[in-house]
Amino acid sequence: MQRSRFWKRAIVLVDMNAFFAGIEQRDDPALRGRPVAITNGLTGTCIITCSYEARAAGVHTGMRLREALERCPDLIQRPSRPERYAAVSTAIMQALHDVCPDVEIFSVDEAFVDVTPCQKLHGPPERIARLLKDAATAASGVTCSVGLSGDKTTAKYAAKLHKPDGFTVIPPWEARAALRDVPVTELCGVNRGIGDFLAARGVITCGDMARLPIGELARRFGNPGRRVWLMCQGLDNEPVRTEVPPPKSIGHGKVMPPDTRDPQVIRIYLLHMSEKVGARLRRHAMVAQQFFVGLSTREGWLADTWRSAVPTDDGRVIYGFARQLLRDYWRGQGVFQVQIRALDPQPADGQLGLFDPGHASRPCNAVMDAVNGRYGEFALAPATLLRRSDMPNVIAPSWKPFGHRETILYGFVGGGVEGTRRARRHGGHGDI
Repeated sequence: MQRSRFWKRAIVLVDMNAFFAGIEQRDDPALRGRPVAITNGLTGTCIITCSYEARAAGVHTGMRLREALERCPDLIQRPSRPERYAAVSTAIMQALHDVCPDVEIFSVDEAFVDVTPCQKLHGPPERIARLLKDAATAASGVTCSVGLSGDKTTAKYAAKLHKPDGFTVIPPWEARAALRDVPVTELCGVNRGIGDFLAARGVITCGDMARLPIGELARRFGNPGRRVWLMCQGLDNEPVRTEVPPPKSIGHGKVMPPDTRDPQVIRIYLLHMSEKVGARLRRHAMVAQQFFVGLSTREGWLADTWRSAVPTDDGRVIYGFARQLLRDYWRGQGVFQVQIRALDPQPADGQLGLFDPGHASRPCNAVMDAVNGRYGEFALAPATLLRRSDMPNVIAPSWKPFGHRETILYGFVGGGVEGTRRARRHGGHGDI
């Protein structure tokens, strides 16, 4: 049967190859063709990502640096430069948008593009996918792998089949057959809970899904369950989402030295995160009234939520809640991570509240923000923060190259792209 050169629906997934390591190799010609590992700062011991030369020697994301050096003695460590990676990503996303406007930024190194409307302008989907691949490489100097299909799930699966520098097409009419023998847990978005539920019912591969009524998944998981059923058939109807929803929360977290028990060190980390949340609220003209403060310990999280008298953007007010957490909950347990989130960010109305506890700090905060905006984060800050962690920021799970998701911020273990993916699997996409 002769197929039309134009598709009813065509989705492209552009996935940059070893993105952070690729940028380091591009910026420093001496690193090209050599095994490179990226860590979060020079003192970082966990590999965020590594070059394909390092992967060939058995090094992988999440591996400890010591083990990696045992496997690959010639391995070159480089500290992460998140601001640089974000800048290159911004250029990539703009280049993709110049080819087709319907772009969904999935992460700092991945984007979906709905090329369906562009077929009359640029030609068949395969040609447009080539244009997107060339545009991303030209904008970044880093190779990418591209997957093309009729839905997002199959396009993403296709993109990872041939790396690096791959180009894989799975036409919509071949998607079901292409996915038949693929384990359901290989598909993006199928977490362990859904995977275990399906395995208990004999659904191991996508082809097995045809034997399970869609209603059984819908009763257990609702609309996400229905989508998983469709995904396995190559029928994912999820649209490419170009609009960024308002933030559900604005937060910062940071991993600490394992089992930290020194109260002064914990206070410094909490002050650091409080000031970052406050500065970020002010930068985007937002305030909040409810704040989550948490400490991660071996026994789980010590955490609570506090409410300020009026909406605020002042780090010192937020830090007051953090100190209260220490007084009320902490009994000397070893701490591994701190986290602070503004739970209800909302646009500031510009009015000065008479009873706002941060009212007196507004002029000081404005000066501090102006100085830091010109000379760098925390160029001007409370003196206590001179003793803050020297570990650099990382890219947030929900980073976008514009608006209030533009910030480099989130301190997940491992950080970077892999940290982003781990955070998304654990529901971190709601926090920015």
